[in-house]
Amino acid sequence: MDSEKLAFLLKEKENLTLEFKEKYSSRIDEDIVAFSNTKGGVILLGIDDTGKVVGQDLTNDLKAKINTLARNCKPSIEVSISCKDNIVIIEVLEGDQKPYSCSAGYFRRLDGNTQKMSTEELKILFHKSDKTSFEEKYNGEITFEDVSVKKVNKFLAEAKVVLQKEITIKDILSSLGAAKNDQINNTGVLFFAKEPRKFILQCQMTLIAFKGTDRVHIYDRRDIQDDLLTQFKEAVTFLEKHLNVKSEILDINRQDIYEIPFNALREGIVNSIIHRDYSIRGTSLMVEVYDDRVEITNPGGLPEGVTKEDLGKISIRRNELIADYFSRVHKAERVGSGIKRMKEAMIQANLPLPQFETSAENSFFTIVFKRPVEGSTKKAPESTQKTTQKTTQKILQAIQQNPTITRKELSELMNITEDGIKYHLDKMRKQGIIKRIGPDKGGHWEIVKK
Repeated sequence: MDSEKLAFLLKEKENLTLEFKEKYSSRIDEDIVAFSNTKGGVILLGIDDTGKVVGQDLTNDLKAKINTLARNCKPSIEVSISCKDNIVIIEVLEGDQKPYSCSAGYFRRLDGNTQKMSTEELKILFHKSDKTSFEEKYNGEITFEDVSVKKVNKFLAEAKVVLQKEITIKDILSSLGAAKNDQINNTGVLFFAKEPRKFILQCQMTLIAFKGTDRVHIYDRRDIQDDLLTQFKEAVTFLEKHLNVKSEILDINRQDIYEIPFNALREGIVNSIIHRDYSIRGTSLMVEVYDDRVEITNPGGLPEGVTKEDLGKISIRRNELIADYFSRVHKAERVGSGIKRMKEAMIQANLPLPQFETSAENSFFTIVFKRPVEGSTKKAPESTQKTTQKTTQKILQAIQQNPTITRKELSELMNITEDGIKYHLDKMRKQGIIKRIGPDKGGHWEIVKK
């Protein structure tokens, strides 16, 4: 690895293809396996979690330990080990004999995390015989002259990557996993091409507002034929335009509150962009606003082996690179929590949970958000009330068993995001069900007896 690429990686945060380690540990075989099972990647030893260089010497003994760990994986994995500027660089290629495992089991990369896979995820992830997804196939028509420097720089700015010296577009795209040698893959086209539809005709999104509840009377329409980040931003703007909003004064500040929580809608848009099947020609991602609902539909149904009941429980992505890019620019949460976050946002707003629908032939996937009826009291639907009650009971049981339990531990125990746990804990405190004794760190929860 040359100095320019290393300097670029040091400016990045951990992601799908990059892992920082402060020092060597025998558990790095989990990361080696994870990279082999996903898109390949680089492990940098001698870097703390903040990206600060703390240094790691590459001795013959350390090199032998790393090689032994890699060879003991099943199947055996070949890694490249080098050292530059007191940083040990372990480069791992995507494997062609998936799945790989180490002594602790099977692992994969999910954004910037190494995650252990369940049996169900293993079956689904490696069921397909075609090991090269559309997003990582090289596009034979695009050249580096067709890449927008403005889009690349804007992406880096949103990802908070500050370059200290000049680096070519070719090197940047290579470091991002969008190019190799002189070839640019379809992810590079979808994000950085000056005219994406010149190379991928189906790179488009259609935004429509209907009068009424049927697909008859259109009163606003936009066709977005640009890169994926532009599509996301235009969809958000379109929904802001067509959804009702009210203002509330909180303390001394005014806050706009949309009829459907916007964090749920954003998650829905990102989810559809990430999971869309971009190989299906003649299609468009659809965002449709009706008087009673919002529908977001992406071409490509659920991955084979995944059911609607699995949504939010296991995370299988059709487009790992696209998901990683949206995570880098802070448009999507890590560790595949989008479905859970959508549900939690709707629960907090006392609105029906989003519905998930697939077409009969499983070629389209739709997320449906119900709009509240004008003039309604917004009473929580019975299904939402039951969900909230069950969550409250589970939290109480967990606190009873372990009064010092943390939000993170509750999140992992209940398969709910930490933001969702915080919402429920705050609500339970306001209702006088629980109280906090002592500080956030070092204190404990107490159930209020009535």
